[in-house]
Amino acid sequence: MCGIIAAVTVENVVPILINSLKKLEYRGYDSAGLALETLSNINRIRAVGKVSELEEKTLKLHANIGIAHTRWATHGSVTEKNAHPHMSVDDELSICVVHNGIIENYEELRLIAEKLKYKFESETDTEVIAHLLHHLRKNSKNFLQAVIDLQKKLKGAFAISAISSLDKGQIFGLKRGVPLVIGLNKDGELGSFIASDCSALISKADQVIYLQDTDVVELSDNGAEIFDVNSLKVEREILDFQLTENQISLGPYKHFMEKEIYEQPGAVASTLETIIGGASISPKLFGNIKENNFKDLQNILILACGTSFHAGLVARYWIESIAQIPVTVEFASEYRYRRSVSLNKTLVVAISQSGETADTLAAVEYAKSQGLTNSLAICNVSESSLVRACKLRFLTRAGPEIGVASTKAFTTQLCALFLLTLVTAKNKNKLDKTQESKLLNALRHLPAALSSVLNEEKEFKKWTKYFVDKSHVLFLGRGIHSPIAMEGALKLKEISYIHAEAYVAGELKHGPLALIDEEMPIIAIAPNDKLVNKLKNNLEEVKARGGKLFIIADQGSGIETSENVKVITLGDHAGLLSPILHVIPLQLIAYNVACEKGNNVDQPRNLAKSVTVE
Repeated sequence: MCGIIAAVTVENVVPILINSLKKLEYRGYDSAGLALETLSNINRIRAVGKVSELEEKTLKLHANIGIAHTRWATHGSVTEKNAHPHMSVDDELSICVVHNGIIENYEELRLIAEKLKYKFESETDTEVIAHLLHHLRKNSKNFLQAVIDLQKKLKGAFAISAISSLDKGQIFGLKRGVPLVIGLNKDGELGSFIASDCSALISKADQVIYLQDTDVVELSDNGAEIFDVNSLKVEREILDFQLTENQISLGPYKHFMEKEIYEQPGAVASTLETIIGGASISPKLFGNIKENNFKDLQNILILACGTSFHAGLVARYWIESIAQIPVTVEFASEYRYRRSVSLNKTLVVAISQSGETADTLAAVEYAKSQGLTNSLAICNVSESSLVRACKLRFLTRAGPEIGVASTKAFTTQLCALFLLTLVTAKNKNKLDKTQESKLLNALRHLPAALSSVLNEEKEFKKWTKYFVDKSHVLFLGRGIHSPIAMEGALKLKEISYIHAEAYVAGELKHGPLALIDEEMPIIAIAPNDKLVNKLKNNLEEVKARGGKLFIIADQGSGIETSENVKVITLGDHAGLLSPILHVIPLQLIAYNVACEKGNNVDQPRNLAKSVTVE
């Protein structure tokens, strides 16, 4: 997760950029940099470490236009060369860019750039943006057209800001799947800004505009102008800036939960930034210390609560099938209250959004007391107690999650656990190069795939009326999608207050069929995998007893809408990553049902975001 700030100001822009970067530093603090427009060219300054290191280098600088960036580096890449901004320079033109997100077709574009004789000095995917934009600008009538053409060539989720030596007084920004917000002053006395989030704009803007996907914004002395993909000016809603140091803006959303559901492509892109820049996964992805010795692992113990527990259950399928290591998943709240058998060469994996969940912290300490000292924290908060308690850590970089019902924290945890699966399998020599490349490529396409599922919200919203007055709902799944059914049931319970229960579909005949009647709707997850035919048989059992089915299927599953059967079809089956996609509809269903019932979605009764008591 990286932070972007860009500004055109009437006063010295340098301290403004630095102060904004400090507010964005929670998004990354391995390196920072800025680029300033000067009379002659572009002046770029970068520093490894926190923003304060950059500040020391910029104390005597003065300019009115600049872009800046704070970065969370990939493993092994904390160098000045990999710090943003990135440049592409020749005798005629200098282009400078900052970027947050993932460019899915990075390798393809790099090959194109190399054929055009561009030289790369970094390991990042961002540098290819600079070179491509440089080429486009030299062959375009103006900077705007070059930026629009750039966006058409990029695949993935990203927010970008750029300046050009040929286009004095202009900053351009563009976004797809990753937040980017415009900051304005009603009287224009301070200037205009674009930033990753509103925290960077406190005390600088009194109005904000949330850019939509494919929007292009131009900052100049005249303020901000927004263009569509056809170079036509468009208007976006201007909102009063109300953010304080202790608040986070909702933007155009009704609730934080809705916002966080739609932030998932960008959040996942941030989590997966660690795999950009190479065709293989690093064995040191989870730390470069002697304790990170996955070759000797014989067992994995996952400790978690709530939604994080469901993520652990999905991971069990992945790790056992790919890495071929036995996995035990324990409720953190129960683990320490029974006498368990501690196995040698076990990695303890503790999962938590906040890193402050009391049960999980206590479970980790209990594991240590049993001799299980090799531990890994998968967490969203870098300075949390859980991160400090474990030898290894992987930060999901989902960004602040305000809604009590976890959404983006869950999907980013799944991504982290899939990366753990690949690292473990590689260290155990269970992952060949072909399989590794295929799985990494699927991960890189995941943000775009998530966006496609989110585009179907209107279809899922139509189902709301069928659930809003019900007292009970049954969720069904098989195999790796059984934990996803559990997560769907949890979401519905948390915010709609409807009793929901998840079952492995094959277990219907062992009791739950007795509950089936016309008043209990059944939601089934039907990916087009090897178990789909088994699932169809289970669904027939429900239909035969008058049950009403609501099925989320893949293309090719062969399940169609009929009497008492409603089907929404997603895209092609996503293989091992299918659970990450299939949870999105369940989040949307729960959210829309809760809204229809008039519930407080973000603060459901009796619940809190971070459970810091037992």
